Amino acid sequence: MSLITTTQDLADACARLAEHPFVTVDTEFLRETTYYPKLCLIQLASPDEAVLVDPLAPELDLAPFLALMADQNVVKVFHAARQDLEIVWIIGKLIPTPLFDTQVAAMVCGYGDSVGYEQLANDLAKARIDKSSRFTDWSRRPLTEAQLTYAESDVTHLRDIYLALKADLAASGREAWVAEEMAVLTSPATYEVKPENAWQRLKGRIRKPKELALLMELAAWREREAQSRDVPRQRVLKDDALMDIVQRGPRSVEALAELRSVPNGFERSRAGGEVLAAIERGNALDTRDLPRLERERGRPANGAVLDLLKVLLKATADAERVAPKILASSDDLEAISFDDDADVPALQGWRREVFGEKAVALKNGRLSLRIVRGRVTVA
Repeated sequence: MSLITTTQDLADACARLAEHPFVTVDTEFLRETTYYPKLCLIQLASPDEAVLVDPLAPELDLAPFLALMADQNVVKVFHAARQDLEIVWIIGKLIPTPLFDTQVAAMVCGYGDSVGYEQLANDLAKARIDKSSRFTDWSRRPLTEAQLTYAESDVTHLRDIYLALKADLAASGREAWVAEEMAVLTSPATYEVKPENAWQRLKGRIRKPKELALLMELAAWREREAQSRDVPRQRVLKDDALMDIVQRGPRSVEALAELRSVPNGFERSRAGGEVLAAIERGNALDTRDLPRLERERGRPANGAVLDLLKVLLKATADAERVAPKILASSDDLEAISFDDDADVPALQGWRREVFGEKAVALKNGRLSLRIVRGRVTVA
């Protein structure tokens, strides 16, 4: 088993793959020490062949691969596609389309929440995956035969998984459900990381508008710093230290040094000076112009309604043979418990037809739940 290491070999392989209605795709990458994922291997398969591409080869141009990803005549099949799509977006500023994510399709077909590739390979391709190579160093060369065999299996069994799920969706008439999910995955906004939005990862820890102002500035600074240095954001400043600074709001080198969560000497570094500047910018913001803080999380006053919605969700998922997570998230249920017109996915598109309308009807007494022969049913 060999790796493609030249642009011409890659172009020839992609030309052959493009002759088929679909290709399966996977990637191996490292991200432990960088902000951006380091692409180490690309796996591709058509119904006729499987190829492994070495993106670390010094003379390799990935343009033929990117052209295949953009080919509208070829369906690109991934499993749990988000991280792979992020990588393609980073290297080529494009999202592979048309797209089919077997994890999403499996949830629609009743295989449970976030079903793993190994389970689907076992259930649908009658294959067992040797997972011993999963967490090896994919950047080291040469790759071992065990690594190459594992990598190839990630796309060869995916062919059978795709065909089985595609047939299941056609039989149930649910292709549109998966297509709606693919629209989210293929939106560039899903992969564009904007430093000014970095505060949203930590917003659950904030209770005061002034803290929010500091968090917005500090999180944006850390994100830009991590991007420019290509290091994980935690290597710039850990979350706990960032939140300690937000809550204490130090305005001098000495005050910053007093925070135990901040590394020794940080206060007198370039980064320390930039943190103090970000604090000043945050203090200058008008809190009236800030986003509204979410109410404190926890059991809402109408918790009984939320409990009933959870029962309805489970009963509906069982009846429809789908994973509950694909119908509604816990945040969706909480929002619906307060607002019949909440702007959440569960009240939009096919989800509204299958679950959302029932949820609103249950809240307003137009629908009831019953236990029939030990099972919860909707009446």
